[in-house]
Amino acid sequence: MREIFELTTRPDVELYASRNDPNDPRVGDIVRTTEDQYAAAAVVILGCPQDEGVRRNRGRAGAAAAPDAIRKQFYRLTTFNIRKSIFDLGNLKIEATLEETHDNHAAVVAQLLRDGKRVIVLGGGNDISYPDGAAMADVFGPEWWIGVNIDSHLDVRISDERNSGTQFRQLLDEKLLLPSYFYEVGFQSHFCSPVYYEYIRDLGVHRISLEILRSRTEADVELKEQIRQKFIGHSSSLNTFFGFDIDAVRSADAPGTSAPSPLGLRAGEFIQLVKYAASLANTKIIEFTEVNPQYDVDDRTTKLVAIGMHRFCTGIV
Repeated sequence: MREIFELTTRPDVELYASRNDPNDPRVGDIVRTTEDQYAAAAVVILGCPQDEGVRRNRGRAGAAAAPDAIRKQFYRLTTFNIRKSIFDLGNLKIEATLEETHDNHAAVVAQLLRDGKRVIVLGGGNDISYPDGAAMADVFGPEWWIGVNIDSHLDVRISDERNSGTQFRQLLDEKLLLPSYFYEVGFQSHFCSPVYYEYIRDLGVHRISLEILRSRTEADVELKEQIRQKFIGHSSSLNTFFGFDIDAVRSADAPGTSAPSPLGLRAGEFIQLVKYAASLANTKIIEFTEVNPQYDVDDRTTKLVAIGMHRFCTGIV
């Protein structure tokens, strides 16, 4: 357990807002941060403040500042309906290369999973889905976890070096994630290469485009049904990972992203999908990436993710 504290830096106490009012407690009043409080925690927050993968993928830099910007908004929210203890592990120490950072990230998350924690990961770039997925495969085995990528892009790019668009290609090619247990959700065809779409289609990856989501009465209906069928067909419950790339949300609701778009999920649809992730008993990791505070407006994007974190913490059983 000691390694997870050696590979991370403690949270900045300035982030933990409090109204100093016993009648109006805030999340910043109840979050736990010291090593002796770790064992009792049910939910652990981990930040990865880097955007090297975004730079490599020629996206706009700035996501490295996101974890603390999101925390600032999260800890201002009230404790209403939060019944699980929350521990903030702080931010991963960033190494000289993205590959070294990923190795340490995977090691920390794997230990958190072995300790039975639910993990909220704050990017940073979406490339961290690779070490998060690798940790899931390490702890549970490739045949025992479902990966859900909620994103306007497919993230199965071929490249000479890993970046924020290669992470699921890596997981699939390395057989850390089974294609039949992988769900691409909310992608937009005008952002997706037909070559990469054919790649996931031929592998048998589940595909739920933004248009399909919008064709149902509720944003999570199609995903619920497909995952329900997967659970029914399996002898035991599967562990789940949900990756939320905020690029999937339309820029009117989330302007501060690495790759904004006028089309995408509405804020309410985003929250609905987060609540669905929380409702599954075996959701082990929920990841929020590609928030770019440099381009945010009135903290709209960081506030949306903070509310998503709050809904996850209030929704888990």
